[in-house]
Amino acid sequence: MVDHEHIVDEAAVRAVCAAMPTEGAIARAVELLRLLGDPTRARLIFALSRTELCVCDLSEALGASESAISHQLRQLRHLRLVTHRRAGRQVYYTLSDPHLADLLTSVLHLVETRELPL
Repeated sequence: MVDHEHIVDEAAVRAVCAAMPTEGAIARAVELLRLLGDPTRARLIFALSRTELCVCDLSEALGASESAISHQLRQLRHLRLVTHRRAGRQVYYTLSDPHLADLLTSVLHLVETRELPL
């Protein structure tokens, strides 16, 4: 049996611990990633990263019912990931933060350029 020394790089551990996000921040990040785990919501975010769209536009672009789109948009609005404006009878949606589009674009780039064993 080979005995391996257990040597801890205390400076590296301190640096990691000092930079580590809070448990609350990690929990919120995981919840956001879980939310993006739904294909319809991910496609909605992608579509809204391109331009402002109404429910009927989103329904057509995603090939889903307006009811299904509205349901997903309610969840995104509840988490303040999308904003909306009313123009007469139409309601137009946009992303509330461009970082959300950046996150999705980064993940898409990762899966398109590397074969990840998922």
